[in-house]
Formats: sequence, structure tokens, C-alpha cells
Amino acid sequence: MSDLFGYPMFNDEGVKVLTRTNGAHADMMMNITVFRMEEGKTLTFSFPTEEMALLLIQGGIKISWQGKDVTAERSDFFRQGTTCIHVCKNVPVTVTAMKESEILVQSTENDRTFDSALYTPENCVEETFGQSQFEGKAQRTVRTFFDYHTAPYSNMVMGEILVPQGGWSSYLPHHHPQPEVYYYRFEKPQGFGACFIGDDVYKIKDGSFCAIPGGKTHPQVNAPGYPMYYVWMIRHFDGDPWTDRIFDPAHAWLLGEG
Repeated sequence: MSDLFGYPMFNDEGVKVLTRTNGAHADMMMNITVFRMEEGKTLTFSFPTEEMALLLIQGGIKISWQGKDVTAERSDFFRQGTTCIHVCKNVPVTVTAMKESEILVQSTENDRTFDSALYTPENCVEETFGQSQFEGKAQRTVRTFFDYHTAPYSNMVMGEILVPQGGWSSYLPHHHPQPEVYYYRFEKPQGFGACFIGDDVYKIKDGSFCAIPGGKTHPQVNAPGYPMYYVWMIRHFDGDPWTDRIFDPAHAWLLGEG
């Protein structure tokens, strides 16, 4: 594992740690963990000083919070939307697996309180970019659950990106001061791609992740035959939230390409 890229495995309890605010990749300023839940398993999450977003990557779960319940199923993270619950500090969320499932939990410090928000395919913003650029080689679909524009009370951003086989994403090469984390999945476990962080290149594998420091460009590409899915997560800075991308001037001329 490098300072910027990791290939963690699930432990015996089905836990895969990506980042820790007081440990590995502390500069990401987020606690990010992936859980593999067997059918019937129940987990409860509650953080006294941190807001939290919980995302269903695959499987079927029941989510309970503040006297409410919702069930969510997703067998295919490429072709199906998903469910994400976003809560402020001190709001417990309980998840019960109705079948084998994979969930991701992102959290960070936030003193603000706000109403809990449930995002589903019906209210999640989904946009497709790049269809008419570069012969379609940079087409990707972006699902944004929440960002500064829709949730200015949050210190985080969470979304998903779907990249067709043999395509580029996070393109044009761009950067921003705020740290960002990607968590990758492929439909086939042998799927692969490449992640460029500044001048360094890393092999993307199913279940890997990258921790992108502020100021470094980070385009991605995946191999033909292997569509790529990843969760993207950004941590705002106090007084300087992430709102836009800063394109690498060396490639800015491409903005005029049809």
C-alpha cells in the first residue's frame, strides 16, 4: 500500500477500513469504512461529534433511524440506483442485512445539526457527461447524493461515478484544494484500470481505493471489457468548501474540443 493508494481486504468481521481521521490517511479528514454484512446481521452507527452518510453498494438492507424504516435493494451497481442516508451527529442509524450486502460509511466532524436526508434513485441527481467529447472516450455518469449546493450544512460530499468500459473519468485532469477519496468496484473481480495522482500512476483493482491530496490532478481510466464504478467523497475545508474543479492549464485547450 502506498501513501496514496490502498488494496485493503475485509477482516474476519467483514470490515474494510479505508481512512481514519486519527490514523491512516488522516489528511483526508474523513473516517471511511466498508462493511460486508451476512444475511441477518445488524449494525448500529452513531457518532457523538460526526455527521455520517451510509450508502448501499450492493445487496439488500433495512435502514432504521429516528422512528423511520426503509428497505433498499440493489443487485447491480451499474444499472441500478441506490439508497443513501445522511444524518448529523448523535443520530443512530441501524442497518439489518436482508441478504449478503456491502455498505460504505463516511463520517467527519461537524458541530451543526440538520434534518436527516434519505437519497434514493427518485431524488438523487444523475448526470451523464462527455458524450460529445473525445469520440465518447470520456463519457461517464455521475450520481451526486449531496454536495455544497444541496447540503451547505454538511462538511462532506458523496456520490457515485459509472465509467463505461475503456473510458476516462475525472477528466479533463483537474484538482482542488480539498481532499478526495475514491472507492472502486468492478462487476468482475479481475477488472482493472489506472489512477493518475499528480505524476504517479497506480493500478486500480476491485475493492481498492485512492486518497487524493489537495492540489493533485487525478484522472482515471479503466480497461476495455471492464466498466468501472466508484464512490467519490470530498471533505470541505472550514470556510473553503469544494464547489468546482480547477483544470490543469496544460490540458485546458481541450475544453474547446467537440
